Amino acid sequence: MDTRDPHLWKQAKARAGFKMHLRTYLFVNVVLWLIWLVIFLVFKEKWGTYPWPIWTTLGWGIGLISHYFSVYHGFNEKNLAEREYEKLKRTHGL
Repeated sequence: MDTRDPHLWKQAKARAGFKMHLRTYLFVNVVLWLIWLVIFLVFKEKWGTYPWPIWTTLGWGIGLISHYFSVYHGFNEKNLAEREYEKLKRTHGL
């Protein structure tokens, strides 16, 4: 018999999804920076030193930070609405 709390199960799945997102982000960015390093060391005079992986790291990093806050701090529409509802109940004495 399954005795999982549906709210906790949903939260656990969201956290597991974030951790997988973080692992993917780290792996892909390490690979991109290694490719850049090899190109930099081998073709320095021809290709210059422009660190092109910075755009992937920064852009994807912004999305990753947003994902973190939505999972661990509940910054989504449903949670914000629930918090606002509870606040209104307290202020109106309900």
